[in-house]
Amino acid sequence: MSEQLELLVIEELDRIGFDLVELRNGGTKARPVIEVRIDRRDGSEVTVDDCAVASRAIEARLDAGGTISERYMLQVSSPGDRPLRTPGEWRRFVGRWVSVLAPDLGGRFEGKIDTVEGEDGAEEAILTIGHGKVQRVPLASVKEARLAFRT
Repeated sequence: MSEQLELLVIEELDRIGFDLVELRNGGTKARPVIEVRIDRRDGSEVTVDDCAVASRAIEARLDAGGTISERYMLQVSSPGDRPLRTPGEWRRFVGRWVSVLAPDLGGRFEGKIDTVEGEDGAEEAILTIGHGKVQRVPLASVKEARLAFRT
C-alpha cells in the first residue's frame, strides 16, 4: 500500500509541477494520517497556496482511487528542514547551509555547500565551515543531511 500511495502522490505532484520531498504514513488503519512534504521546482519557497493546491490535487486522486480509508487525514507542508539524499539535491542547493551527520568525519557539523564534484557513486560536497575552513565531504559517508537555516 505504501508504494502504491507514494506512486500516486508523486504522479499527482508531478502533474501540477511539484516534487515530493517526503511521505510519511501514520495514524491507524481506520484513520490513516498521510504527511506529504513538497518542494517547488523553481527553487522558491513553498507557500500556503502551494500546499492547498497540492492538497486538493492529492485528495481528488485519493478519493477517486479507493486506495485508502475514506477517513484519512492529509497534511501537506513545505519541506522545512529539507533532507538532502541525492547528489542532485546537493547540487540544487549549492550556496545554502547544510547540517551534516557524518560519523567518519567527526559527527555533526554545519557548512555552506560550495560545489559537488566527482563521478557517479563517488561524489564529494565541498563545504565551507567556520572561518573559511574548507571540508571535503564524501556523500557516501553522510548518514544524514538537512538544509540549515542560516545566512
